[in-house]
Amino acid sequence: MAEYPQLLHTAIDTTDARALAEFYRQLLGLRYRQGDDPPAAGEVDDADWLVLVDAKGARKLAFQQVERLERTTWPGHDVPMQMHLDLTVASRAELERQRERAESLGAQLLLDRTDDPDEPLYVLADLSGHPFCIFVA
Repeated sequence: MAEYPQLLHTAIDTTDARALAEFYRQLLGLRYRQGDDPPAAGEVDDADWLVLVDAKGARKLAFQQVERLERTTWPGHDVPMQMHLDLTVASRAELERQRERAESLGAQLLLDRTDDPDEPLYVLADLSGHPFCIFVA
């Protein structure tokens, strides 16, 4: 018996579960949990809960369909971000490459803090407006 609860995955609300799951699948190199793959061409995609797993099958992220989601106003505080993901890369060159990849997948740049010598980073928003950071570890 475990002494503490174990983290299964992080669930993220979105008004388009498939689109957001696909964004993170491509960005992070994950795959769909068995049974969560997109439907065949011409079939309706009515998924309201999707899970992404790593190469070993460990759950990483889940996406929950919601009717309405108010986009954060960060860095303002009218609508707080409530949560964000931190992603790391090994070098400045990789930081730039991953920012470009994220933007090509539809992310929006919110903050460029690459001039920070101790922790250069970008804050981006995913397709649903959830902020995430990419920084050099």
